[in-house]
Amino acid sequence: MTDWPILSLIIFLPTVGALFVFLVRGDTRIVARNARMTALWTSLITFVLSLGIWIDFDTSTAAFQFVERADWIPILGASYHLGVDGISMLFVILSTFLTPLCILASWEAIQTRVKEYMIAFLLLETFMVGMFCALDFVLFYIFFEGVLIPMFLIIGVWGGANRVYAAFKFFLYTLTGSVLMLVAIMVIYFDAETTDIVELLKIGFDPDVQIWLWLAFFASFAVKVPMWPVHTWLPDAHVEAPTAGSVILAGVLLKMGAYGFLRFSLPMLPVASDFFAPLVFTLSIIAIIYTSLVALAQEDMKKLIAYSSVAHMGFVTIGIFTVRTQGVEGAIVQMLSHGVISAALFLCVGVVYDRLHSREIARYGGLVHRMPVYAAVFMVFMLGSVGLPGTSGFVGEFLVLVGAFQVNTWLALLATSGIVLGAAYMLYLYRRVIFGELTKEDLKTMTDLSRREIAVFAPLVAATLWMGIWPEPFLDVVHASVANLIESYEVALRAADAVAVAGR
Repeated sequence: MTDWPILSLIIFLPTVGALFVFLVRGDTRIVARNARMTALWTSLITFVLSLGIWIDFDTSTAAFQFVERADWIPILGASYHLGVDGISMLFVILSTFLTPLCILASWEAIQTRVKEYMIAFLLLETFMVGMFCALDFVLFYIFFEGVLIPMFLIIGVWGGANRVYAAFKFFLYTLTGSVLMLVAIMVIYFDAETTDIVELLKIGFDPDVQIWLWLAFFASFAVKVPMWPVHTWLPDAHVEAPTAGSVILAGVLLKMGAYGFLRFSLPMLPVASDFFAPLVFTLSIIAIIYTSLVALAQEDMKKLIAYSSVAHMGFVTIGIFTVRTQGVEGAIVQMLSHGVISAALFLCVGVVYDRLHSREIARYGGLVHRMPVYAAVFMVFMLGSVGLPGTSGFVGEFLVLVGAFQVNTWLALLATSGIVLGAAYMLYLYRRVIFGELTKEDLKTMTDLSRREIAVFAPLVAATLWMGIWPEPFLDVVHASVANLIESYEVALRAADAVAVAGR
């Protein structure tokens, strides 16, 4: 294991790259070219460095690794404390993996304020990676909320016609929930007199206090997931965001809420998590079935994929709150799979939007005749979204359903209906866009994927198939941490039951 501060380097290298982009001078064309190249190389180097974490990661322990710590705000007991375990490490890789692909996908799509756009994306990467590495509540909250700023600008400045409305709706929804989380963090600090997450994981909070803390955290994390009924900001944000904004929003930002459940709700507030699990299951089932039906009625490709994201994240929340090995591990794999597949699906929409400037499903048809490579790539991700065996979508959903079946047969049955509906709307989308007769004149001039676009899709195809065919490397990473989480959860519940019995 390396002795140098690799986590700090991965977190702040994009910020350094953003500074270099800021200093770029010259005429508009030169500034745009240099800003793109600087951002791309910075994000690629960051990704390569992040792979060093995976290479040196010890899968046999649940302890935090690559730990860095320094005093920061002594009066609050807050410190600059970083580290990753099996739950967080793969999300760091996911963040650094998608960022250079987003920059490459924006190469020709973004032609105005290119420098500012690249700065926003690099700063967004810093906040995303920092959030997954933070082991202090104050530091976590800063990174967690910091993500909002560059994403707000990406949607509001480079988005579609209703970008300002979508950006403010996204910002207000997520910020409102996070204010309650800030109150919960303050209560935790006054009760435990520390903001260190590692120490707080060892503290057993009073069951009555846990209920209120859990609800405060839930208000923030449920919006970020997003869970039904606080999901309405997501379709608007996706439709108005530029393609790369949708990619990073679906690929990484939706995982922040589920990560919060895994990092804080289950281990710190086990009694409340057990008490509210039926509520989470109910909301998740509604999300899976309702948003799948809504997706079937969509005529906008981006909206359809956005609603499918809500349904897929419903599987994640079910898996997490089963608190079974298969369920939790399946939820983590499903998050990673969704991060890759949903990102790729939004990129697929971006490809045809760049050519025809329309996301309406009815505007297309018969693209396989003009774009066979695109049709094949789109098919891989469509089947991955459906959960075809051999793709990453199958592994996560299957494990979640196994965990759900151990908890309740009806829970597993209702969740399975989401897979059937998912197949219906994705196959419906693919048939209308790709197959059929090529009758529209403007479609007859459509060109297939360029070399740059193939370079964007190739690693996403590889990741989808790798996780589906050989998921063992991913499951090995998470196994020890998940086992430790479930064990500590069950011990806490038994202790609470013993106290309740003794008090009668």
